[in-house]
Amino acid sequence: MSAETQDYKDTLNLPRTEFPMRAGLPQREPDWLARWERIGVYDRLRDKAKTTARQPFTLHDGPPYANGHLHIGHALNKILKDMVVRSQQMMGRDARYIPGWDCHGLPIEWKIEEQYRAKGLDKDDVPVVDFRQECRKFAEGWVEIQREEFKRLGITGTWDKPYLTMDFHAEAVIAAEFQKFLMTGTLYQGSKPVMWSPVEKTALAEAEIEYHEHKSHTIWVPFRIRKTAGEGAQEASDLRNARVVIWTTTPWTIPSNKAIAYNPKLTYGLYHVDGTQDESWTSIGDLYLFADALAEECLAKARVTAFTRIRTVAAAEFDGMICDHPFNGMDGANGFWDYDVPMIDGDHVTDEAGTGFVHTAPSHGADDFDCFVKRNWLDRMTHNVGEESEFLPHVPFFAGLKVLDHKGKEGKANTAVIEKLVEAKAIIARGQLKHSYPHSWRSKAPVIFRNTPQWFAAIDKPVGDGQDTYGTTIRQRALTSIDQLVTWTPQTGRNRLYSMIEARPDWVLSRQRAWGVPLTCFTKVGALPTDPDFLLRNIDVNERILAAFEAEGADAWYKDGAKERFLSGIVNPAEWNKVDDILDVWFDSGSTHAFVLRDRADGSEDGLADLYLEGTDQHRGWFHSSMLQACGTRGRAPYRGVLTHGFTLDEKGNKMSKSLGNTVAPEQVVKQYGADILRLWVAQSDYTADLRIGPEILKGTADGYRRLRNTMRFLLGSLADFRESDRVEPADMPELERWVLHRLAELDSRVRTGYAAYDFQGVFQAVFNFATVDLSAFYFDIRKDALYCDGDTPRRRAARTVLDILFHRLTTWLAPVLVFTMEEVWLERFPGEDSSVHLQDIPATPADWLDAELAAKWARVRSARRVVTAALEVQRTAKVIGASLEAAPMVHVADADLLELLGSVVFEDVCITSAVGLSSAPAPDDAFSLPDVPGVAVVFHAADGDKCERCWKILPDVGRNAHPGVCGRCDAALT
Repeated sequence: MSAETQDYKDTLNLPRTEFPMRAGLPQREPDWLARWERIGVYDRLRDKAKTTARQPFTLHDGPPYANGHLHIGHALNKILKDMVVRSQQMMGRDARYIPGWDCHGLPIEWKIEEQYRAKGLDKDDVPVVDFRQECRKFAEGWVEIQREEFKRLGITGTWDKPYLTMDFHAEAVIAAEFQKFLMTGTLYQGSKPVMWSPVEKTALAEAEIEYHEHKSHTIWVPFRIRKTAGEGAQEASDLRNARVVIWTTTPWTIPSNKAIAYNPKLTYGLYHVDGTQDESWTSIGDLYLFADALAEECLAKARVTAFTRIRTVAAAEFDGMICDHPFNGMDGANGFWDYDVPMIDGDHVTDEAGTGFVHTAPSHGADDFDCFVKRNWLDRMTHNVGEESEFLPHVPFFAGLKVLDHKGKEGKANTAVIEKLVEAKAIIARGQLKHSYPHSWRSKAPVIFRNTPQWFAAIDKPVGDGQDTYGTTIRQRALTSIDQLVTWTPQTGRNRLYSMIEARPDWVLSRQRAWGVPLTCFTKVGALPTDPDFLLRNIDVNERILAAFEAEGADAWYKDGAKERFLSGIVNPAEWNKVDDILDVWFDSGSTHAFVLRDRADGSEDGLADLYLEGTDQHRGWFHSSMLQACGTRGRAPYRGVLTHGFTLDEKGNKMSKSLGNTVAPEQVVKQYGADILRLWVAQSDYTADLRIGPEILKGTADGYRRLRNTMRFLLGSLADFRESDRVEPADMPELERWVLHRLAELDSRVRTGYAAYDFQGVFQAVFNFATVDLSAFYFDIRKDALYCDGDTPRRRAARTVLDILFHRLTTWLAPVLVFTMEEVWLERFPGEDSSVHLQDIPATPADWLDAELAAKWARVRSARRVVTAALEVQRTAKVIGASLEAAPMVHVADADLLELLGSVVFEDVCITSAVGLSSAPAPDDAFSLPDVPGVAVVFHAADGDKCERCWKILPDVGRNAHPGVCGRCDAALT
């Protein structure tokens, strides 16, 4: 600096803020959490709603299970819910959120059993009430842990008063909801095949099943024909020595075979074996029946080298045909299998795999069972397999052998059955098949289909409760609700749930476990399930049970003398048996609408939720069970809206697995980056599909966050001493400021529409692009000169007014996503013990800020500016200039209207140059241009004059003013 040069830095209006560029979120976020709790932000919003006419909005929380630390899927789900609640609140609703937990069920019970086994204790030797208390204590511990983990993510809600399915009132309501099924006649006890977990020793619902690859035995078994359909007829004579071949992947079900199914729509043939390999279990001259489409493949499996198709076998020839069981007449079987095996028709039989004939064991298959129900053959059901998947003592040859052991590994039953079939010469081929097979989603072990008495809710029986607006049966009500009452986000959720409910069987309500709400019902001693008085339906008994549950919880059902306590004085206890099965936990969570939305003061005015929000797996889980339960008790869906999100995957799109080491724990992300970065990842992702997350993705999210933080820091610095007296009305603002207001009005509509549709990705992208492109790279870039160097000019006051308007909108628009950062931004400007951005609403934006004509004009200005800035970048790269203020380019404009338009604005300020020339003359051949901006070309010229020591513009009047070394504008600012 020369002796004559003065330092004008202190005369500039440079940004002043203590808002740090380094966020330090992991260290600072807990302080904001503590502050929100201290000042009671959530409660103050509820109080605010009581004094203002705010429309309620209730997001009902699908309860996570209280048995472990949170995974990234939990974080995704809860953050989405929080963004819904906060955005609805800031748009003027009374948005309520009551977090809850699912506390009953097998996983917790399993953990306690493991603890018992480790101590050498047998669960069955422990009083059931003591065991249940251990389960309750375990759940309470995990509720506390998960509550703090959720709160750390910035989730708002009634954390001090969550709902728990194991609360006494909740257990009483669940029992009351079950009693409605009892009293309306939709509850029944049936014996049918259900998915059974031998590991967990209980029935499972479809919602508790997941499918994994499994290796199964495959066998081809020929059944001897004892009686042909046309006995005595010539055409049937060649079938008397033939055998019907079935194929199965469950050899252990062969001892329970009761029929063989065929499909009259398929084409069948009689095949003669002409040649075999030495190892074949067939012989030349054997006759077999197959579906024609599968015959060649099956015979090849049986090592048949040559065969002849004798003739077509018409479907009518199977009608009345009787076969022998493969073990019929075997020594040592004592006639156990010496019964008729009829041929029956079934639409479920195909020629896509197998033989075209289906081995039918009605105790172990849904289609098999349906075939027997259709024929009223339920007296032919078998009960050959016990709860540990073991053959029961009455089954010859196989008694005690298990299909699966206690860990879910293959037992000895399959191989024993196959060996016995070989001995009986009743197998022609065997192999193994890898295929998708149902597993318990808790134990991860395979399940079996097993006939066992269970309690069901009939979904096609008229409910008879008078709530028939949407249908008379549970299924009708559910399907009508799906189409007429519920808004689906995305719409594909509707199709998935509709198809599931349309095709589903009756709901299995019972579980053979201890930790849960019992089926509070009694059965008549000596009565059959089909008897009209089999179930006790007594209002006084029901009320006595519910009163006990309210006072003591569901443990009251299991205390000594419970039956006498509930029945004495009303009916004779000796005439009734108490049911000790517990309810499916999906019935628990499906009932939450009753004890949360209906019963809580902060629930919902009409007992319905505005939104249920969970992952896509809940179409078969909570969305599904809640729909069935509510349609059975209140006649319609419990929700008006359903939002579903995808699953979390690693960066390569692989499913996360601890064994693969590709999991991302929310706790680790929070420790490294802070919860706001995790929340930003959610907001930037398309939650309607599966979401990828990993180190590189999080790094990119953090980079975007820093850019946004820069924008907010600029706003804070430029508004440091802004006062209301500085405010300028829009009508008095320059065009550039009014253009910003136009963009704000456009964006306000986009934000509100997006938040209303739960389109967080769309909202964030729009706001982020506006902040980084329209503001930081354009408006701020242009107006920095006026903000820093102008005196108290109308232009500077207008710019700061716009910055204030921007501040209030950006902070509230982004607060639902970046809950911590926007609070930090807000408090930097508006400190105070009671201050919080989360107590604000999104400000109303005047519609008259919209100015389409002005927007169109500035779109053309920005296009021309791009040509200038690109031309200057060429000069900067060539080191001709260091900064754009060293330039005074000549801009050649072919279009007269555009030339006039550019002349109406201060184009040198827009281009951040010291001067700009505008010319209608044709551009020189070497002028710079951009292909997508025709008619605009730039010729570079260096700026003429000296550099202003205050604003750094190069202008001819520098040095000719009262203050040395400055331009006229800066001289006026210094005066």
